[in-house]
Amino acid sequence: MTYSNKTVIITGGLGFVGSSLARALVAQGAKITLVDSLIPQYGGNLYNIHDIRDRVTVNVCDVRDPFAMAYLLQGKDYLFNLAGQTSHLDSMSDPQTDLDINATAQLAILEACRKSNPGIKIVFASTRQLYGKPDYLPVDEKHPIRPVDVNGINKLAGEWYHLLYNNIYGIRACALRLTNTYGPGMRVKDARQTFLGIWVRMLIEGKPIKVFGDGMQLRDFNYVDDCVGALLLAGASDTSNGKVYNLGSTEVLGLKALAEMMLGLGRNGTYELIPFPPERKAIDIGDYYSDFTLITDELGWTPKVSMAEGLARTVAYYQEHQSHYWQD
Repeated sequence: MTYSNKTVIITGGLGFVGSSLARALVAQGAKITLVDSLIPQYGGNLYNIHDIRDRVTVNVCDVRDPFAMAYLLQGKDYLFNLAGQTSHLDSMSDPQTDLDINATAQLAILEACRKSNPGIKIVFASTRQLYGKPDYLPVDEKHPIRPVDVNGINKLAGEWYHLLYNNIYGIRACALRLTNTYGPGMRVKDARQTFLGIWVRMLIEGKPIKVFGDGMQLRDFNYVDDCVGALLLAGASDTSNGKVYNLGSTEVLGLKALAEMMLGLGRNGTYELIPFPPERKAIDIGDYYSDFTLITDELGWTPKVSMAEGLARTVAYYQEHQSHYWQD
């Protein structure tokens, strides 16, 4: 297997996607170091790795610490660079912190690689948010880039730093623009990471799911296993070097239809349409779904888990493990 006996570092490794990626890499026999700040609002949760805790190394440190990161990156074969500030609203209320994590820290990480480990391969987790409000659908990688919030601008800077270091210094790097990723391990105590997380919590607690606007906004979603599959393919292939790839799904749903699908999982529940809060309306992008033809053609990736199956797995997980995710 590609990652067998390889040394891998995952920033944001105790978070939702990072812990799922770690589980897949453990299965391939990789030697894994998980880096996470465990700052409460950023989604890291030790329970996310409860089943693989004895097979990974955990280092609690902040990607904003350049000295710690330079030390941890030495000798590693792969870096999956997933740590980030993901809340769009938080980026608007505290833009400096967003800049520090999503841009400044990324540059420091790349400098550490350039100085002490130029042979490393880096996969950077970027976001579809940087496209802004689409001019056309589905959105491909050639679409104009118009971030509507501070988070989008800083994630774009982080992404472009990676591509620059690939092109100028030969540090193999690529970026995946993730869409709405969901599944076991995602943050559900609030909507900081994804609105779908708080919807799952509301459903299990028997409270109404709150859908903003008319609920007709279209979105695409990726179950976390499909996202992890894309990360592994991108890391394993030199075809990806210097490239940006969209993730996405052929299954496109309106938010009201999604809420109805969740209620159809056989549980008592309701949803309600509510007006957009002004701070959310200001950065809403309307309809969005991706054209992910490029990653299919070049790396062979296609999503495999349907929305119905993924939601059922996700809700079942939180029904069983909710005590580890609900705490405020």
